[in-house]
Amino acid sequence: MKPLILAFFTRRLTPARIFILSFAGFILLGTVLLRLPHSASGRPLSFVDALFTAASGVCVTGLTVVNIGRDLSGFGQAVTLVLFQVGGLGIITFSVMLFSIMGRGISFKDQEIIQSTFFHTPRRDFMKLIRTIFSVTILIEGLGTMVLFVRFSQDFSLGKALYYALYHSVSAFNNCGYSLFSSSLMNYRNDLLVNLVIMALIVLGGIGFIVQYELIAKWRGRIRALSLHTKIVLRVTLFLIIAGAVLFFLFEINHILKGGSLSSSIGASLFQSVTARTCGFNTIDIGLLTNSTLLFLMVLMFIGGAPGSTAGGIKVTSFSLMMLLIWNKIKDQDEVNVLHRTIPREILTRTIAIVIASTLIVFIAFSFLLITHPGAGGSPTDSRHHFISYLFETISAFGTVGLSMGITPELGSLQKIAIIVLMFIGRIGPITLAYAWYSRKSGLVYAEESVMVG
Repeated sequence: MKPLILAFFTRRLTPARIFILSFAGFILLGTVLLRLPHSASGRPLSFVDALFTAASGVCVTGLTVVNIGRDLSGFGQAVTLVLFQVGGLGIITFSVMLFSIMGRGISFKDQEIIQSTFFHTPRRDFMKLIRTIFSVTILIEGLGTMVLFVRFSQDFSLGKALYYALYHSVSAFNNCGYSLFSSSLMNYRNDLLVNLVIMALIVLGGIGFIVQYELIAKWRGRIRALSLHTKIVLRVTLFLIIAGAVLFFLFEINHILKGGSLSSSIGASLFQSVTARTCGFNTIDIGLLTNSTLLFLMVLMFIGGAPGSTAGGIKVTSFSLMMLLIWNKIKDQDEVNVLHRTIPREILTRTIAIVIASTLIVFIAFSFLLITHPGAGGSPTDSRHHFISYLFETISAFGTVGLSMGITPELGSLQKIAIIVLMFIGRIGPITLAYAWYSRKSGLVYAEESVMVG
């Protein structure tokens, strides 16, 4: 009987399903821990609020319905720190590293999960890459902690400064955006050191571990050239950061940036451009931005970071290939060529599916928030101002960004659950979720027939 049950679960637990269940299980564990009386500084969190906080941490989103620094105790804050550290790297990855330290082998399924999570092609030096990922993570977070400690020690006691530095360094590198400060980093808007460190951590975490590995290998002379994936990620990331900063500056120079120095305005524009695609830290009040700025910030959040990173969104590579595909169709070219390489059609089909599925998911979640709004049955003008806030919240949740116009604590229980589901899908990926739901391929091929499109 037991072998039959084991065989049943072995067939059912595909790598995609194991990947999803690992995240879901860790979210539930975090929920239980955050529900403990010792996790709150005052009244214990409700189940929905604990679930929301745990899901946001594991999915490295950063949206929160509680004040992390005020409403959670030191134990509760430590729980969130573990949640977004493990959530950023992946539960399976931690398990594999632990087994490696213990001298135990890992299953083929575990290798397949991590390969698909971090690497664009199968690698023979699998365990070496895993150790490099952990080493680089510890090194970068450690350096970030040291520099932030030097700055925070000027404002807090040494123990508190070290704790704040560690928390914000890990949060930034994992692109979570959880902050122990009630106003995020708004009090450090003009602090050059804090801004540079946080932006560097966000970018390094957002470009992906395989890109980090290749850059290190290239610097040490172990590889001759960077892969196409790394080249696209680096170029598009730099373009989006610069373009986002320029647009933010132009749209807000006569509004929220008005009255500030040129250096302060440039710094704030650059910071918001970096954090909008991957992380929820902010140095200005998002709710005070103009509609034009909010619109392009939503575009940046929807694009997100790089595959195999701690960031969400449709990813910079999908955005790049989608733009190239459209441009090539305009020029009536069948193949998509970039940097002297041709992109396989299977990848292009997957890209189209990701973009369309992501758009549909955001639309459904956004519609649900509008329908369940407390004033949905009243006068249209009474709830119309929530339209942009809900849309911003929805895209931020799906992109696992964490920026908000301040409406998160006001969400109802059903709306919070909708955002939780959206954060989970955004972290897992809509295509991975689809593979887990239905993994069998149909072998049927019918006669072709054309239809009109466009």
